[in-house]
Amino acid sequence: MTVDLVVKHSTIVTPTGRVEDAGVAVEDGSIVAVGDSDALPEADRVIDADGNVLVPGIVDCHIHNREPGLEYKEDWESATRSAAAGGVTTVVGMPNTDPIIDRPERLELKYERAEASAHVDFQSYAVITSENLDRIPALDEAGALGYKIFLGSTVGDVPPPSDGEVVEAMKRIAETGKRLGFHEENDEIIDYYERRFKAEGKSDPIHHSHSRPVVAEREAIERTITFAAETGAKIHMFHVSSGAGAEAVARGKDRGVDVTAETTPHYLWFTEDVMREKGNIARVQPPIRDADERQKLWETGLDEGAIDCIATDHAPHTDEEKMVDDPFGNTWDAISGFVGLETEVPAMLTFVDEGRLSLEEWVRRHSTRPAQVWGMYPKKGSLQIGTDADITIVDPDREWTLEDRQTLRSKSRVTPFEGESFTGKAVSTIVRGEVVYDDGALLGESGHGTRVEPVTES
Repeated sequence: MTVDLVVKHSTIVTPTGRVEDAGVAVEDGSIVAVGDSDALPEADRVIDADGNVLVPGIVDCHIHNREPGLEYKEDWESATRSAAAGGVTTVVGMPNTDPIIDRPERLELKYERAEASAHVDFQSYAVITSENLDRIPALDEAGALGYKIFLGSTVGDVPPPSDGEVVEAMKRIAETGKRLGFHEENDEIIDYYERRFKAEGKSDPIHHSHSRPVVAEREAIERTITFAAETGAKIHMFHVSSGAGAEAVARGKDRGVDVTAETTPHYLWFTEDVMREKGNIARVQPPIRDADERQKLWETGLDEGAIDCIATDHAPHTDEEKMVDDPFGNTWDAISGFVGLETEVPAMLTFVDEGRLSLEEWVRRHSTRPAQVWGMYPKKGSLQIGTDADITIVDPDREWTLEDRQTLRSKSRVTPFEGESFTGKAVSTIVRGEVVYDDGALLGESGHGTRVEPVTES
């Protein structure tokens, strides 16, 4: 038998272990064999991985692709070419676009735009506000991967629902079998401190960080866990930034609540000192925390397992919006967020190189668990026979520095990772059997990506 593609001479790593000098065979976009390199069938195309590490395709369950409506910052094509170059095979878009994704026809528009231009596979969340509780079943029917509520003010100014509306949304979403995620910051706390700091003339970048204290994150996590315990809803905490937040998630898990959580490379990499070093370029919501909180995030979140997933919160903005020419100017004139799709894998591999976590644990949190949490497993996040042939090949020993952010593939390219050095890099990205990126070259055609159909248990 001759198959379409064989990748051989790799070290295959999954959450359950690793196999040396092994590979994968692909036919019609699906995995048909996994095993020793010498035992794989003949193929029309053979990729010699030359001893590099082969893992199930990386899943980023939190990106802002900005389309529809904000394409001047980013669009599906530019976001997913960046994903491909970063070793990411599936992305999930956020709903705070223009218009917001709060009804089926807008969700369908987001899908249509992605089908036309995405390089990697994709999905999208639908937003829940005070105005659309009655649309939850229709959004489910339209194929939303899950739902999101913004509890704290953020880019797009999506107003948070009342607590009563959150509880009602949980009840209705529980009936769909899907998961509800939160931007988990207490809006009243952060609004109070922002108004106070502005009145006091506190306008340095670090003041933005301090206006959104850890207690705002912890309280929101604890509140939504309490609501989930009452309603039986499955919930998720996006972008957990603090050790205190991770501890709150751990307590919820201990109570038997179906609560999952993610963190990002920037919360694990930087401390709030980056605000004093790089200014508004590193401005993000929730903010990067101090060294003690970062250490607790590592200990409770990664070492003890409170954090399920790694994602980026990839949030492109223009140089002007990020105040690149005046990064230490009035922080209240700047915008929060920055890109991350091409630095997430290198950052995590650097942590592996430093001994902070194993390759197996990295794969579990950056591929398998995101797919499981959001109902895409085993089609995504695995190397099982019959599943999508999504493969990321990384060189875990490659040392390099992001010397020039303009080499990134996103449309907007502001990142605090400019100037940072890494050990590890994605060298090839394969989406459903098609090589979309290979060692510096984007090979896939725009529009190759397709929507992932969610699988839920009601």
